[in-house]
Amino acid sequence: QVKPMESGGDSVQSGGSLRLSCPYITGTRCLHWFRQTPGKGREGVGNIDEDGSTIYADSVKGRFTVSRDDATNTLYLQMNSLKPEDTATYYCAAGGARTWSGGRYRCALREDADLVWGHGTQVTVSS
Repeated sequence: QVKPMESGGDSVQSGGSLRLSCPYITGTRCLHWFRQTPGKGREGVGNIDEDGSTIYADSVKGRFTVSRDDATNTLYLQMNSLKPEDTATYYCAAGGARTWSGGRYRCALREDADLVWGHGTQVTVSS
């Protein structure tokens, strides 16, 4: 299966902004962003369901926004107020399980054997 290719990673100063992009296959329901630093496992950053509903990790709430454009099949991660601790390799991922939460089914923000992963793009935030 062809891996999606993320773009938009760069080096910025603390407080800066970046927008990551990732293509996806038409009809994909759950789309996710994860990140990983050396020596640590992947951390879920946020995801978006086909109806536009989103879930975020507490560490990025209010600063990061996940969005999708189904006309161009592009997933986005807008990152504002970046901090040095946001430095990581960022991965997009497609698919995965949906779980019952808060009275509805939601895309689960967790690693899943069914996820199709991107190659990753490096984000470096300097203080």
